[in-house]
Amino acid sequence: MITPAVGASAVSRGVRLGYGVGSFCTATVSTVPGLLLLYYMTNFLAVPAWLAGVVVTAPKVWDLVVNPLIGRWSDRTRSRLGPRRPWLLAGACTLPIAFFLVFAGPPLTGVPAALYVGVCFLVTATAYALFEVPYKAMPGEMTHDYHERTSLLQWRMVFIGAATAVSGVLAPAIVTSQGEHGTLDSYRLMATVIAVILLLAMLGSFFGTARAPMTGAPEADRGGWREQFAAIKGNRPFLWLTMLACTQMLAVSMMLAAAPYFAAYTLGSPKATQTLFAALVGPILLTMPLWVRLARRFDKRGAMILAALLYAGGTTAALATPVLGIVWAHVTILVVGVGYAGVQLLQFSMLADVIAVDAAETGKRRAGVLTGLWTAIESGVSAFGALIFGVILSIGGFIESEPSRPVEQPDSAVTAVLIGQTAVPALIIFLSVLMTLKYRLTPPGAPAPDASA
Repeated sequence: MITPAVGASAVSRGVRLGYGVGSFCTATVSTVPGLLLLYYMTNFLAVPAWLAGVVVTAPKVWDLVVNPLIGRWSDRTRSRLGPRRPWLLAGACTLPIAFFLVFAGPPLTGVPAALYVGVCFLVTATAYALFEVPYKAMPGEMTHDYHERTSLLQWRMVFIGAATAVSGVLAPAIVTSQGEHGTLDSYRLMATVIAVILLLAMLGSFFGTARAPMTGAPEADRGGWREQFAAIKGNRPFLWLTMLACTQMLAVSMMLAAAPYFAAYTLGSPKATQTLFAALVGPILLTMPLWVRLARRFDKRGAMILAALLYAGGTTAALATPVLGIVWAHVTILVVGVGYAGVQLLQFSMLADVIAVDAAETGKRRAGVLTGLWTAIESGVSAFGALIFGVILSIGGFIESEPSRPVEQPDSAVTAVLIGQTAVPALIIFLSVLMTLKYRLTPPGAPAPDASA
């Protein structure tokens, strides 16, 4: 049994707020492209659905290279700002510009438009890694206490909820402000507003974490790639947690990509995307104290199982939307939101535990490498969610279009939208419940989970 150390170190409220506000970057860059980019390409740039799915996915392959590299560099960084914060600043100076360019909408359609968006999205992914990889490494270095990390990260989740509201409600509202289906100009306006929000949030996190503790931070691991990856390969809690998070992220990314299609073709109102996201993020903002208590009561493993079951149950129930209507859809998404809140909080808390245990057992600072791999794999898997949904649309016969030439979708395409939003993600989330049973890291003094589970 592997157990994380417990200590009395607590993180000040100011640092918690400063750290938490950086989640506006995490949630926004994950949500806005996941929610709008596929729809933007198929319905505004006349990019075929399968190619749009490839464009969303392809830049993520680069993450497998750049994220671990940035993590390794941040582990070895020596500066008066600490090992992580210089990278936060670098991301803040580059990501907002790259994000805007993705939705800048040059006068291109079809394959040329796909190439343009693909290049800009590749730059965005790189700039995002500069900030996100070191950012995720910080909680495991702020405190040794098993439950304090969950308490610290609930602040992060509150900001994720707020950012998801901005991304899922404000961004679509701006897009549809100049017409029910939006225009290229409205997408540019949305990108400008989101880029400004990103800049303010990332700078806020950089300055807000100036007094963040580095409790007993070990020396950086100076071994080569082969030695570091060999050690990570033997870290079973990290491997299981990464696979678990990737499985859950695949389902989340599919639902994000499907949301505007679900609103437009299942509910009959593109603007319903905003209210659906309000139903999703409300529980994130309100249930964090509940999930912290459940994690203490049932341990993080048990709470994660409960959260995933709620998520999967709500997603499954949404299959009945064509029969029970728009109110039913919002009720099911509300249930999904409760489960999603727990899943997100517990993922990051478990990752911080794994980082702390690795540092305690090896005496080396490898948080950057661990979070780099985590972020790269998770990001790549999330892109596959959009790709899978794009393939489902293509199989269903979805027809790409431009605003000036709207088309009537066949019934098979409408059915494909419903399946991609509900049935497939539900199956994936149920699989993650089985995977959670293999997670073995427990608090000190607790019995190890039953290996036969």
